[in-house]
Amino acid sequence: MVPQSELTLPLKVSFNPIIRTYLLLYISFFLFISVIGILLLPIWFLGVGQWWSRHYFHNLECELSERSLRFKKGILIQVEKTIPLENIQDVTFVAGPLLRYFDLCILKFETAGQSPNQAHDMELIGIIDAQNFRTHIIEQRQKLIATRSSQQPVDTDHAILTEIRDTLRDIRQLLQDNLKRPNV
Repeated sequence: MVPQSELTLPLKVSFNPIIRTYLLLYISFFLFISVIGILLLPIWFLGVGQWWSRHYFHNLECELSERSLRFKKGILIQVEKTIPLENIQDVTFVAGPLLRYFDLCILKFETAGQSPNQAHDMELIGIIDAQNFRTHIIEQRQKLIATRSSQQPVDTDHAILTEIRDTLRDIRQLLQDNLKRPNV
């Protein structure tokens, strides 16, 4: 693992090429369990599925920058998501039996403000050295939050607070002077 100080951003990750086979078989399973899909299985295995999984793999991109995580996927419909690091609440590492067989895993990102019907905002499958990448994301998020929390308040805030304090002192003095004056 590269220490945070040696990490150069933006960090682009690589995806495991075995993801093509996994996706081909994963979709084949759903075709197999549907009546119409059984008829489409030969077409899927003889060319369409291989073409789709190859192009899907080549269009996968993921990049960690100083402030965000960007992910891009898709063939006909391209999806690109950017999640600010300060919004990431949790990064879950999932590796079930089938994924472990293919030496793959899924990283799921939970973010602040997601709607209740959305279990996860983003899922990345097949990242090479996903545990290390997960660690980099968490470290970069902590570094960003620490940087923001250590920033000094703006000078204008201090000036405004000083002015408010002085005004309150003047009001207190006027009230005390009014109480000391005899009623006429």
